[in-house]
Amino acid sequence: MLRNDEDDPPRVAPPADQAATGRPISGHLARHGIVPNLRWGFVALTLFMIGDGVEAGFLSPYLDAQGFGPGQVSLLWGVYGFVVAAGAWLSGALAEAFGPRRVMLVGFAIWVVLEIAFLTALAQGDFTFMLIAFGVRGLGYPLFAYGFLVWVATDTPEPVLGKAVGWYWFFSILGLGVIGSYYAGIMIPLVGEFATLASSLVFIGLGGGLLLFLVQARRREPTDLASHVGALVGAVTIVVERPRVGIGGIVRVINTLGFYAFVVFLTTHMVRDVGLSTPQWQTVWGTMLLANILANVLFGYVGDRIGRVRTVAWFGGFLCAVTVPAFYYVPQLLGPNFWAILVVAILHGAALSGFVPLSAILPSLAPHRVGGAVAILNLGAGVSQFMGPVVAGLVGPIGVAGTVWVLSGIYVVGIGLTYCLRTPEDAPAAVPAHS
Repeated sequence: MLRNDEDDPPRVAPPADQAATGRPISGHLARHGIVPNLRWGFVALTLFMIGDGVEAGFLSPYLDAQGFGPGQVSLLWGVYGFVVAAGAWLSGALAEAFGPRRVMLVGFAIWVVLEIAFLTALAQGDFTFMLIAFGVRGLGYPLFAYGFLVWVATDTPEPVLGKAVGWYWFFSILGLGVIGSYYAGIMIPLVGEFATLASSLVFIGLGGGLLLFLVQARRREPTDLASHVGALVGAVTIVVERPRVGIGGIVRVINTLGFYAFVVFLTTHMVRDVGLSTPQWQTVWGTMLLANILANVLFGYVGDRIGRVRTVAWFGGFLCAVTVPAFYYVPQLLGPNFWAILVVAILHGAALSGFVPLSAILPSLAPHRVGGAVAILNLGAGVSQFMGPVVAGLVGPIGVAGTVWVLSGIYVVGIGLTYCLRTPEDAPAAVPAHS
């Protein structure tokens, strides 16, 4: 964001090898965005996300096999999604008010207690208690995961912050979308669905234990009531103080809007209309996610090199605007050509990662309210998860072709909004003048 000199007096930029705190960036991992006090935090995040992601691929059909109807399953996930969205916003506000480590520990405790409650209710077939336990457990994941994102944004030197958030998303999705899914696929034939669900507590426990014993806060966290209240209020008022933070939140909504819309209608379209087999489409989808986690790291480095706004606008917004309709038109031209569709999926997975530098851009727009800025970023992620299925509802009235063009147009709008986030410091090897 363009700074007003009356708000932020001119400062002399530190040397490029110094952190925002004034300390030099030393050590191999630190030069790549993983600072010493957070190294084990990335491991803890991965383990926690494995535990959280174990259930994603099989919980719904398992509940159906246990006699719970589609309406009940939809309600369960709907309540969970709403709580996750609220928790995503709260995580940034609370992390700024009470410190990220404390917020992560609270998220860990909530997840463990409510997962045990959910498993107990599931064993007894008590849907009401299942709904309450699973819904409230939705607070645990964002408090832990997004609380750590605030910690990364706070403690990482600004010159390598793009790399740091790239690694953050790499490890997060590696645990949630890749290892968690493969683990469930291996364990279910061996021990069954219920035992596999219960085993998620092992990964969550390991992640929480690492956080408790090996990851320590580098600076003292605020303890006075005024600081707490100010941070919580700031997470709301920041979009007024720094309107570009609000615009960044909208860009974050756009980021995964197509992904969550695809979850609703693209599988059906590819299998029923295009003619791919279900295993072929699962391979395409899984490869897209694999490309995404690898590109998360790549675009963290690219953003620090060529400029973060430029990376989000063109590698994220433009490439998504092209690849979203390609999912429809490539099969129209080539039929159920597995390899051609796979290439489109790989490009789209990479394009989603083009938005990774947003996690570095928003904190730099409000260095006085890093937690509040990340709260808006997280809120955008939650709103995207809600709005994706809404956009997918357009398939009924305007068809798949019309829907992909609507999504493509939204990504084009996102390019323009991204350039509203541009600052004088958004240039290759930029060093912002704030501490």
